[in-house]
Amino acid sequence: MSITPHDIAKMLDHSTLQPFLTESDIRKGCELALKYDCASVCARPCDVPILAEMLAGSDVKVCTVIGFPHGSHQTAIKVAEAELALAEGCTELDMVINIGKMIAGDTEYVKNEIRLLADAAHTKGAILKVILETCYLTDEQKVACCQLAEAAGADFVKTSTGYGSKGCTIDDLKLMRASVAPHIRVKGSGGIRDLDTVLSARAVGASRCGVSATAAIMAEAEKRFAEGTLCEVTELTEMGGGY
Repeated sequence: MSITPHDIAKMLDHSTLQPFLTESDIRKGCELALKYDCASVCARPCDVPILAEMLAGSDVKVCTVIGFPHGSHQTAIKVAEAELALAEGCTELDMVINIGKMIAGDTEYVKNEIRLLADAAHTKGAILKVILETCYLTDEQKVACCQLAEAAGADFVKTSTGYGSKGCTIDDLKLMRASVAPHIRVKGSGGIRDLDTVLSARAVGASRCGVSATAAIMAEAEKRFAEGTLCEVTELTEMGGGY
């Protein structure tokens, strides 16, 4: 089945999360995302005003991270961080769960935190993606986290920050897709650096991919489209690593 480069672009959350990026880098990232009409630009919280300015009037969403990258901020701080981002024009929030609480089995803590952030997002017409940081969780914990994220009102479950010990895998994407209802979407992130891995993630049910290699991915998509070889895949490419 053939697809278009725009289908690929609308899967991409262009990541501008590296700590060394300057304002000029963030603006260039927005220009790149606008060029291809990506799904969003996912930037650091301090950059939300820049995104809101540059992406205004476009279909590219303003996205930021909450409790990033370790998830260990107190809940009140995560809520305050989310509320400020929303007030500044953010329409998508990618939150990191409290990983230690999840590993320890304190699912009520994790669920309550997700619920508070989902409520804050939905009150402003925004959506919430929940980052599990799968490299630290057992499969049983991944399933449980997906299920409680859904119960708490999340819109997405997401594999990784890109700053853990490993990025996302095809097996994790399959497991997460099978662990939530069809209306809950799945995002892969961490180690997705080329078109083939995006297509592999798409093949197992991922709706979004967090990437910083957007230019290379889109150049390859346009090349294959021109050749008539851009299509859905059945042979999957494994992935791993960081942003």
